[in-house]
Amino acid sequence: MDWDNLQIFLTVARQGTLSRAARVLKVDATTVSRRIGSLESALQQTLFERAPGGFVLTAAGRALVPHAEAMATAAARIHAAESGGSALSGQLRISVSEGFGNSFIAPRLAAFTAAHPQIEIDLVASSGFLNPSRREADMAVLLARPRKGPLITRKLSDYSLGLYAPADRPDWQAAATALPLSRADIPVIGYVPDILYAPELDYLGEIEPGLRAAVRSSSILAQRRMIAGGAGVGILPCFLAAGDPALVRVRPDQVIGRSFWLALHRDVAPQPRIRAFIDWLDAEVRESRGLLLPD
Repeated sequence: MDWDNLQIFLTVARQGTLSRAARVLKVDATTVSRRIGSLESALQQTLFERAPGGFVLTAAGRALVPHAEAMATAAARIHAAESGGSALSGQLRISVSEGFGNSFIAPRLAAFTAAHPQIEIDLVASSGFLNPSRREADMAVLLARPRKGPLITRKLSDYSLGLYAPADRPDWQAAATALPLSRADIPVIGYVPDILYAPELDYLGEIEPGLRAAVRSSSILAQRRMIAGGAGVGILPCFLAAGDPALVRVRPDQVIGRSFWLALHRDVAPQPRIRAFIDWLDAEVRESRGLLLPD
């Protein structure tokens, strides 16, 4: 087995498509495809299903992921020992939105924890944010720029949202494309309006004025599961829906734009572990720009 193929496998598993994986690896998509085929031949197993929306892990692929991640972690520790990165220590609490924390940061965090094993990390990914001004968290990734408090703030990244339908409901896909949703007799899924934790999440009206959700949840992960399960159509961040064969994007010309903002208390900004995490997060965001902004 060519062990480099495992690194390529892990990148495709994280990115969801050959093109995004190729950009991260700085090779062409044909090379990525060939190396994945070589790994599948060596293992005599199919690791990905080639779906219209990208590469989806099979059961064999999902079983291989933790072993590939263990190798990546070992490599990161060797690099940390060489660079002295393991000297960083202490606790780091990051508050992020539920979708970004679960679907973007969490799957990528192994490389950072391997490089800095003495840093204790609390990833608070929930429907709502802790307040860095009150020192509830060392830093937060927010949906809007804070306007007051002893904070250092800057934009982390823009990201796109789109309208998604269940893959097994082509009738809904066609109707949602041809008709206004208010006339298409399709349930719309969205947030519970009176408990929105950020006004930036009130975006149904940007698809159609006056549009209301009939099936609601305070959790974007629950909304994703409901759409994929056939309960209706709804708006999702593109990075959250990417690579899910149970979801199909409709009206791709309708794009909702939002931004993530990084905020941290001025007192913690100079700390090396804070700087190390921000540098790592910036690098991950740069590498995944096509995932956050596919449009």
